[in-house]
Amino acid sequence: MRPLSLGWSSLAPLNVSRETLEQLELFSTLLFRWSERINLVSQADLPVLWTRHILDSLQLVPLAEPLPSHAIDLGSGAGFPGLILALATGISFDLVEADKRKAAFLREAARITQASVQVHAVRAESVLLPPAPLITARALAPLPRLLSLAYRLLAPGGNCLFLKGANAESELTLAESEWHMRVERIPSRTDRTATIYRMSEITRAGAPP
Repeated sequence: MRPLSLGWSSLAPLNVSRETLEQLELFSTLLFRWSERINLVSQADLPVLWTRHILDSLQLVPLAEPLPSHAIDLGSGAGFPGLILALATGISFDLVEADKRKAAFLREAARITQASVQVHAVRAESVLLPPAPLITARALAPLPRLLSLAYRLLAPGGNCLFLKGANAESELTLAESEWHMRVERIPSRTDRTATIYRMSEITRAGAPP
């Protein structure tokens, strides 16, 4: 099975350059090769890698503007969305991925594509990093847990971009009993059941103002 690219013309509306497309092609080829040995994405997702994972990550680019100098991606997995965003924007990303084999893939993908990333093979609750103005995550944990992980790593005035699935609103209801935050809901362009949450002004419920 060969990776099927959408082509530059399909990605141009997302302000993806030809150079970035070439880097994404290198990434997808590497992912297919490594997927013969380790489970980076489900086998069912491989034929739709570009729409299901790469394009899904790229839709965060305009939502991250104005682009910060650095960001943290929690639970990076096979590089979604953090490594893809690093390629598309030039933002320097810290990729946090506890699975040692996936972390090894991320390091090789960064080497091949020259992505501006640092890979940390530790659990998100254990990573020690300076706070960043942007935190991203995709399919990592329910929102109450995700906010707990992101809170200590988010710089004052910063934003979180979380890609969430069909249970997003029920997760948000639970989160609001523990957290106060400003929430913007953006419909996903790749999955009509999914929502992107842009969150800022995050504080613990009951914390002094």
